[in-house]
Amino acid sequence: MNNSPLLEDLRLFCVVARHSNFAESAREVGASPAFISKRIALLEQALGVRLFHRTTRSVVMTEDGGNVHEWARKILDDVEQMMETVSSAKRVPRGLLKISTSFGLGRKVVSPLLSRFATEHPELKIQLELVDRQIDLVNEGIDLDIRVGAGHEPHLFSRRILPSQRVLCASPAYLKKHGAPADLAALRQHQCLVIRERNQSFGIWRMMGPKGQETVKVSGALASNHGEIIHQWAVDGHGIILRSIWDVTDSLKRGRLVRVLPQYAQEADLCAVYPVQLKNSAKVRECVRFLQKHLDVTASSATV
Repeated sequence: MNNSPLLEDLRLFCVVARHSNFAESAREVGASPAFISKRIALLEQALGVRLFHRTTRSVVMTEDGGNVHEWARKILDDVEQMMETVSSAKRVPRGLLKISTSFGLGRKVVSPLLSRFATEHPELKIQLELVDRQIDLVNEGIDLDIRVGAGHEPHLFSRRILPSQRVLCASPAYLKKHGAPADLAALRQHQCLVIRERNQSFGIWRMMGPKGQETVKVSGALASNHGEIIHQWAVDGHGIILRSIWDVTDSLKRGRLVRVLPQYAQEADLCAVYPVQLKNSAKVRECVRFLQKHLDVTASSATV
């Protein structure tokens, strides 16, 4: 009998290490917790070490488990790159592609384009994760993150897929009641709807304008971590927002929002960020190319 650990068991091990829970891991891979537990036990038997401390609610990696996890990720990455090298020669994206992005960007921009991309590439399996927090791509097993702003981590590669910016907006009703701010500093006296986003400091708005970059500390009665909620509150007349142009274009066209201090804007390019080892991945490369091509079309048709 061959006791060498199977690649699929190493993959399952990495999933369990990420979730620290058999039930959540089982949901991700579409199996039962009992199956996951059995495969991990067989992997432990094959390696001759205990990988997890088990409790009724969670599992915690042992020291040996941490060492195995590092090796497993390297092994799986090498196998993935080997497969991608072969498929790249054929230019056929295949396998599982895990993509992450924020809620608003995912719902309004990324998910409709991925629907078209999936139709063109039936050999791909695509998983889209929507999260409004900074993601650890490597440890969370994400192949591609679509975000506002480039990644600065040394182990990540970043490619701009769409030039964009954030702009200041408010509803006509709010401006009629409170007046428009005369300059950036006047925002301190206004109700500003603040959102805690991936790459923004809470309540600190850094803008480029006639005098170069300026910073203002804003506040207001309403705040959220969800961009679509902030957007709707602005439409309802509760204050001034700083949102990406792709998010507010429709509201601006319909007159539900109007630009405030239009001489100011904040750079907010859309970027594709992925681990360096996936730089030559066929599935990542083709997805980034597709998004870049079709986002350009979307942007040109959404000019305000």
